[in-house]
Amino acid sequence: MKNLLVIFGGASSEYEVSLRSSASVLRNIDREKYNVLTLGITKEGKWYFYTGDIDSIENNSWCKDELTTPAVISPDKTDKALIILNDMGVYEKIPVDVIFPVLHGKNGEDGTIQGIFELAGIPYVGCTPLASGMCMDKAVTNTIQDAAGIKGAKWVAFTETQYREGRVNLDAVEQKLGYPIFVKPANAGSSVGISKAHNQTELLQALDIAFENDYKAVLEETLVGREIECAVMGNDRPVASCIGEILPTAEFYDYEAKYIDNSTGLAIPANLPEEISERVRAEAVKAYSALGCTGLSRVDFFLLENGDICLNEINTLPGFTSISMFPKLFGQVGVPYSELIDRLIEYAEERMK
Repeated sequence: MKNLLVIFGGASSEYEVSLRSSASVLRNIDREKYNVLTLGITKEGKWYFYTGDIDSIENNSWCKDELTTPAVISPDKTDKALIILNDMGVYEKIPVDVIFPVLHGKNGEDGTIQGIFELAGIPYVGCTPLASGMCMDKAVTNTIQDAAGIKGAKWVAFTETQYREGRVNLDAVEQKLGYPIFVKPANAGSSVGISKAHNQTELLQALDIAFENDYKAVLEETLVGREIECAVMGNDRPVASCIGEILPTAEFYDYEAKYIDNSTGLAIPANLPEEISERVRAEAVKAYSALGCTGLSRVDFFLLENGDICLNEINTLPGFTSISMFPKLFGQVGVPYSELIDRLIEYAEERMK
């Protein structure tokens, strides 16, 4: 039986989302195939080997002394192990065959922790450090999609230093993008720190919010269209799910709408002509490959009234909660949650051979 290490939490603004996602993953793992180990990371960045129940993860009461022991993943490739520490300086090595990082946002899907997995030589679910970092940074994603000929919104990016020092011509930005303008931290997920500005006063406020979450901001024109998503998994031969559609009740599909407000509607499959669905699936695989994704990603688009399909973003560790699109989309095409986990683990082992 393989030792599967599930990592949850993380020093990220999306810590709470990770707790819910990881609880769903843990409840759906086939315990006859895997011996499941759990490693929790607090919001402060402390790592603990966790031996408690799943409910305590979900409700954020997991970090108790009797249930946690300090631990780290050994970067030594000859170990391939989780190292459990104690106050006496004695440690224990637990072999790890594969890692499933159920982490979102900074320090979880931006390539940083994936670098540790690479050093350790342990197969892990998800994209490489390079692909993770490129997809996390919206300015880099936009640059690559432009080069690959993938349609998207007009955009501008600049750092907080450039902005504070007056090196950004906001009049030129307004002229290029027009209002309303979406203002986003370059490196954040789950719509954290994103605002929609309808005038320059709101734009200045939105930039302050964006810079609270990252050193760089990305500004994009507003695309008016249907919000559609496609799940993709695989390595050299990625496969796409059916298409889903977001039916938000809020002005845009923000953090609360994604994870808290259950009033947001999901149409799975989306009510689309087959020809358009196939085009979206093809564009999703094209974007996935252009950014070097492996394992899994959720690819989000806008479908405009004129039929154009415009890439919004790629999420390399999408939500796995009970209301998340990724597992629902593959479930619709005959891949139940537990089998989805199996496949993602197989892709992880395939890539690291």
